[in-house]
Amino acid sequence: MTLFYLESVDSTQNYLKELVRTSNIQLPHAVVSNIQTDGIGSRGNAWQGLDGNLFLSFAIALKDLPSDLKIESSSIYFAYLLKETLRELNSEVWLKWPNDFYLDKFKIGGMITNIVKDVVICGVGLNLAIAPEGFSTLDISISREELLKKYFLNIEKKILWKQVFSKYKLEFYKNQNFFTHTNNLRISLEGASLESDGSVTINGKRIFSLR
Repeated sequence: MTLFYLESVDSTQNYLKELVRTSNIQLPHAVVSNIQTDGIGSRGNAWQGLDGNLFLSFAIALKDLPSDLKIESSSIYFAYLLKETLRELNSEVWLKWPNDFYLDKFKIGGMITNIVKDVVICGVGLNLAIAPEGFSTLDISISREELLKKYFLNIEKKILWKQVFSKYKLEFYKNQNFFTHTNNLRISLEGASLESDGSVTINGKRIFSLR
């Protein structure tokens, strides 16, 4: 993974999307910024770019993804790999469907995924050091560089989707007291069932991650 550092940027996700569109960059490629002024959160909301936190986007060619990974499963796949990386470092973080990082009942970060050309671009915001009101920070102390090194090593293993899904399915019960959003509606995850492609079925309706 080629890793490029920025001092400040509006959004690492927008920056890398534009780079993929307009340049012949070597993949996989990652961008990290010390400060992010206009980060993208869930449902198009802003993700506050407080100094000392992780602002990351990385791009991987679709042809280089695990052989059984479908595009609609990619957000959960890469978010779960980051969750597992943090768990290996003794964090108690868990993954709220489809791609939000939580400690207990407080959100500490999230991931969004876009497709540009034949490339998947994942953007990550994670509160390593400081959090706005109503959010929380990571429960372990780790440098941004060490975390990225371990995370990228896990990505490079190309663990199959079926292996990631089998583990995530065991933890899905943690979503029961939480909500998701679809078509601007807030929907309870209580009673939701997880499907093999990472979508959920709620009251007979199948919902896919749009992030």
